[in-house]
Amino acid sequence: MSARTIARQCTLCEAHCGILVTVEGDRVRRIEGNPADVLSNGYICPKATAMGGLHHDPDRLRTPVRRVGSSFEPIGWDEAFREIGRRLREVRRAHGNSAIGMYLGNPAAHSSSVLYAVMLRAVLLTRNFFSASSIDQFPQEFVAWRMFGSNVLMPVTDIDRTDRLVILGANPAVSNGSITTMPNAKQRIREVRRRGGKVVVIDPRRTETARLADQHVAVCPGGDVYLLLAMLHVLVVEELCDAKAVRAAGTGWEQLRALVAEAEPERMAPYAGVGAETIREFAREHAAARSAVLYARIGVCQQVTGTLTHWLVNAINAVTGNLDRPGGQMFATPPIDAARYAKYLPMGYGAWTDRSGMYKSFRSELPVAALAEEILTEGPGRIRAMITYAGNPVLSTPQRGQLGAALDSLDFYVAVDMYVTETTRHADIILPPISPLEREDVNILFPLFSVRNNLRFDARVFEPPADGLEDWQIMARLITEMVPLPARRFTGRVLNAVFDRISPVRVAAAGVATGPYGVLRRGRKGLTVGKARAAAGGIDLGPLRPRLRSLIGTKDRKVCLAPEEFVAAAREVLADARDGKALTTPAEGFDLKLIGRRHLRSNNSWLHNVPAMVKGRDRCTALMHPQDAAARGLGDGERVTVRSRTGSIVVPLEVSDDIRVGTVAIPHGWGHQEPGVGWTVAAALPGANVNLLHDPALTDMFSGAAAVNNTWVAVTRGPVESADRDQVSERDPAPNA
Repeated sequence: MSARTIARQCTLCEAHCGILVTVEGDRVRRIEGNPADVLSNGYICPKATAMGGLHHDPDRLRTPVRRVGSSFEPIGWDEAFREIGRRLREVRRAHGNSAIGMYLGNPAAHSSSVLYAVMLRAVLLTRNFFSASSIDQFPQEFVAWRMFGSNVLMPVTDIDRTDRLVILGANPAVSNGSITTMPNAKQRIREVRRRGGKVVVIDPRRTETARLADQHVAVCPGGDVYLLLAMLHVLVVEELCDAKAVRAAGTGWEQLRALVAEAEPERMAPYAGVGAETIREFAREHAAARSAVLYARIGVCQQVTGTLTHWLVNAINAVTGNLDRPGGQMFATPPIDAARYAKYLPMGYGAWTDRSGMYKSFRSELPVAALAEEILTEGPGRIRAMITYAGNPVLSTPQRGQLGAALDSLDFYVAVDMYVTETTRHADIILPPISPLEREDVNILFPLFSVRNNLRFDARVFEPPADGLEDWQIMARLITEMVPLPARRFTGRVLNAVFDRISPVRVAAAGVATGPYGVLRRGRKGLTVGKARAAAGGIDLGPLRPRLRSLIGTKDRKVCLAPEEFVAAAREVLADARDGKALTTPAEGFDLKLIGRRHLRSNNSWLHNVPAMVKGRDRCTALMHPQDAAARGLGDGERVTVRSRTGSIVVPLEVSDDIRVGTVAIPHGWGHQEPGVGWTVAAALPGANVNLLHDPALTDMFSGAAAVNNTWVAVTRGPVESADRDQVSERDPAPNA
């Protein structure tokens, strides 16, 4: 049987590296990097090879299943949709629109099917919509909205042209960029240094990225906000900014100056855990460089000061002249220019809250921290039915161990997922989409945040089975079931026929044709999806170029450097520090700050059922400095109990000087020990669910995003005794406390 090779992308993370998939018959024989790919240029990470493992995984669901007792049995697609529609409509009639909740996981954004999920959310008319964004990026979106007038205007780091790259709380050597799509980030970082630039990494851990840098500074977890305020102080006091240019491009320069007047590096250094002279050096070098950029990501997003930190990052880039210029922070010009129109979308901030009044809506959704309580708390407005799409919030969000029981208490729950996971095991019906290798697509989201403008086509490797449905087709059928329709049997068929003709590729084709490079603007030489399909590595559309003036959505069309509420909150942070309540001060009874950590072969909870991704040493470990281990009488490889106010878990200890004293790092996405989960390989290497340690009430002060890098813990030898055990299981919800 002859082999054939198909060019497409790996869709397992934001980088979407170009790959060549070689198949014989119905088997993947080899996956390698595509040298012709215009963005990744032949690079792939180990995750790309998992695409074949996912496709062939015997545990992957191939047909819809319905719960019968404690197990599942196959069900036909039409019967499944009829039952789903009937049950969800019953809940809506009895209890109102918001009695149906929806959760969207981040794999949904890795294909254009997300458009259909957004349409479903609109059709449901529910206030109880949640997504993974409130566990990883809400602070960045909130800052973009307040500074630039649109949540989509999150700046991209122009790494390929910068002379000074400073990375805070990000590990692009492993992630290959997030909200800055940069495949082969390792090589891009090396190139910064090769052309004479400097790379600095600010992180409590000596990450894979830090090992590539000129300088690593082990900041205290949560200390970034103090470091950045001190940097601004130096920039202001030493007059290292062009104040006239700053005032011309933005508003709030005087408010910034007043805020940082007393944030001298000497005062901030003890809170940041970084020396005063180092802070001064950072500020001076940032101002002096021909081009410079601060890039911050999830490590600082997942803090109570996530919004403040990202605001200060953007503000420093702006006042040093590094906003919307080559080598600094920029904005892409993608083939489908959604950013140009996103500023007209209302954010709905505070338009409603959860029933406790604690969490405000933002971009018309609630923070996922509220999800379990919104299901479990009796009374009007309670969630009684759920739809989850491509998400595993039982493992990936902090819910005090209550979410499994909450899902079991629902009147009805439908999941769109390829597996029976820790979350979907609670579903009444699971609808599995076909494998990623059986789809064709044009991603419309990640080009918005790419370090180089491009258009790439995702080719299909295998023909989908005759009875298989793509994600977007499942979403479309759910929309049909939830739209109020007269004579549903007839009109539903008509609507489904309409949806069948509006595939994501056709939507993308229309968007590209009308976009900035499209044929409707540039004539016969313009861009089309057909041309991208014919280009095995995609089409390069050039480097990023200045364009904020045409995108900005603020009323005065200037950058808002000092939103009033941000300045007020920063003053409180400084006042608290002066009063002995700094964010880096240990909590009573707990002396280690818990942070997250990435692994190259892992991606949240997705890949733990692929043998090649979990082979080798245990990666669900607690990383601790030798000094901390010695103080507790602990040794490398020993099993330890990690305890917080919320719960405890037991994991192996990994001792290394790659982490700052007083800090412990544990990866999330593990904890595959729950009964009824359909992941055979993952169940044999379960790890522990670190989110059981995090209090969902601890969130970013503005966006409500979960502050899982703000958890104080204690670490002791071995499992706790049964009498003292506060280990939380999804089967035994934690009591309210």
